Amino acid sequence: METAAHPRQRRKEERPAELMAAALELFVEKGFVGTRLEDVATRAGVSKGTLYLYFDSKEALFKAVVQEGIVPVLEAGAGLIDSFEGSSADLLHTLLQVWWQKIGNTHLGGIPKLIISEAGNFPELAAYYNEAVIVRGRDLMRRTLQRGIDSGEFRAVNIEIVIDVLFAPVLMMMIWRYSLGLCCGNSHDPEIYLNTHLDLALGGLAAPVAPRQRRKTK
Repeated sequence: METAAHPRQRRKEERPAELMAAALELFVEKGFVGTRLEDVATRAGVSKGTLYLYFDSKEALFKAVVQEGIVPVLEAGAGLIDSFEGSSADLLHTLLQVWWQKIGNTHLGGIPKLIISEAGNFPELAAYYNEAVIVRGRDLMRRTLQRGIDSGEFRAVNIEIVIDVLFAPVLMMMIWRYSLGLCCGNSHDPEIYLNTHLDLALGGLAAPVAPRQRRKTK
């Protein structure tokens, strides 16, 4: 019979996740520069030496946060597109709603602001985020829009520009939440905001309905 893992062994296995959770909180609170590894270790309840057993640098820790927190959501989105049987409008709605629920409405939603503010100082980190997150996210939107165009549900559009237009309000909501929102409050309910955005976007994407030909009367 299989025996349960020793508590100390379970603790060791859980430690990387605990360190990443602590790092994410501090990255969002203090930015990349302001986050020190010793602070991460303290918040996770371990020594700095223990942290180095799992992550050899702050950059490695940041990449792990993105890889374990954001990338799986994008991978699930790709699988959803492959299996989705509804309309492309419903697919787009589902993708954006899941993104907000899993990313934007969590501490992970603070990562875009961090990248934007510190990309110039850490270009290698920004390049990693671009490849791991932005390129994959754009591909999800590209496939969804092309799906709608091919089926005749969406009108022909410049897909690359529309991707930016679709992402911009969601990105703005995340940036506001972790910047001016900290002192000025979040003025809009996220669900109402997203539904309004999608209503306007889908109205603009919808293919025009051809008028029915009038029946000739005898």
